[in-house]
Amino acid sequence: MDASKSVEVVVTVDVHAAKELLNSGHRYLDVRTNEEYSKSHVENALNVPYMFKTQEGRVKNPEFVAQVSALCDKEDSLVVACNSGGRSLKASTELLAAGYKNIKNMAGGYSAWVDNGFAGDTTPAEELKTACKFRR
Repeated sequence: MDASKSVEVVVTVDVHAAKELLNSGHRYLDVRTNEEYSKSHVENALNVPYMFKTQEGRVKNPEFVAQVSALCDKEDSLVVACNSGGRSLKASTELLAAGYKNIKNMAGGYSAWVDNGFAGDTTPAEELKTACKFRR
């Protein structure tokens, strides 16, 4: 198989590993909507929505990779996260396909971050998390 056509596999890490990566210099790329991000987010996070809410439902951000490219180099080490892990997995796959080298998907997303007490906020956890059809 031609190396240029190989498919990169997304590496998924739990929130504890993600926190360690962030402490060692990785950047946090939050791919939730602007509304979700403004509610609460990881300190110093970059926000580039992977999807937008519209009247028709969620639609993919057609400028996602271009917007990430305006903020990050392809060699930057990124932890990619959303609310629960679905959008970030798709975003991570797309970034790897676009030539990004050091991408880690955070399992459980920002909800898992909050559940593990990493939000550092006195607001009750349920108020920080965004409703998700995959969470109870």
